[in-house]
Amino acid sequence: MTRRGPLETEAARLLRQRAEVGTGDLFLDGLTREEALRLATAAATGGSKGGAKAAELPSTEAAGAGAAQEALPVLPASYAALRDAAMGCTLCRLSEERTNVVFSDGAENARLMVVGEAPGANEDKTGVPFVGQAGKFLDLLLATADLSREESVYICNVLKCRPPGNRNPMPDEIELCSPYLKKQIELIQPEALLAVGTFAAQLLTGRQKIALGKLRGEVHSYEGVPLVVTYHPAALLRNPKWTRPFWDDLQLLRRIMDSA
Repeated sequence: MTRRGPLETEAARLLRQRAEVGTGDLFLDGLTREEALRLATAAATGGSKGGAKAAELPSTEAAGAGAAQEALPVLPASYAALRDAAMGCTLCRLSEERTNVVFSDGAENARLMVVGEAPGANEDKTGVPFVGQAGKFLDLLLATADLSREESVYICNVLKCRPPGNRNPMPDEIELCSPYLKKQIELIQPEALLAVGTFAAQLLTGRQKIALGKLRGEVHSYEGVPLVVTYHPAALLRNPKWTRPFWDDLQLLRRIMDSA
């Protein structure tokens, strides 16, 4: 049987007190997982003398779930406050290396919302989405459908901060950042959504394991808003043969908006 020292016994006593009075989370910096679990067990069983029941102390699984819920902010109901919250966000690792948060561009009363994947180097530098070559190409393509970010299009990304080296977004980054996007959609209330790229398409359709090529060419729905999926403009620059399918998707989108 492992003997506890005076410090460990005192820590266990404090844990029991916090569990009884409900004083919230306790962060045990510097302890290994095994030490923390041993302290939790000691607190739950009343220390060396017994007395407290295990049910009085939340399980480590329940505590972990509570911490995860507390990590996600309660997002504000106004657009300006939402933007301010995003500008100061430090929920994930991407906040440590960003130059600028890339929140959005375009008209706040937009008919169409274009959702990309994540900012690149130019976007991180300027704080504006789709400002590089891919962004210029996107503007040109939107113009063929009589749409522009100045008057009728709102543009944003799934992630608001640039992944290092333009790598793909990680699942936990998407989970932590996507509530901002979902709140943007709720506040902008576009007539239609255009998801460009795999990660935006999979997130908004809810079909995480389906390839982009199989998602495009049909009308989906996100919270009742018509959703069209297509290739990312950067992919068109690498693979010009996808430009025609993109244009076809844009015409499908235009027909949806014209019938609204």
